[in-house]
Amino acid sequence: MATGYAGSTLVAELNRLANSGTYPARTAFLEEAGAACKWAGLSGIYETVHALNIKQGITDPAKMYGLNAICNLLAGTEGKSAVSALRSIDV
Repeated sequence: MATGYAGSTLVAELNRLANSGTYPARTAFLEEAGAACKWAGLSGIYETVHALNIKQGITDPAKMYGLNAICNLLAGTEGKSAVSALRSIDV
């Protein structure tokens, strides 16, 4: 599966992206921030939005986007909810 499916959760989509585009077994799901960090290639503890901004290359906290905005930026979309934007990412 290249893109997400309608009705999936933010945690499911972050896990799909962190797992190279396929949903892992639910028993192997990482929590939200953990999946965001894995997708961003980060080790250490980061909050979800911080990890997603770093994934996009934004490291200055003063310039970081909120959840919906950074997900849309990562997906190349506009005006979608965070989960809808992440669902559209083809991995």
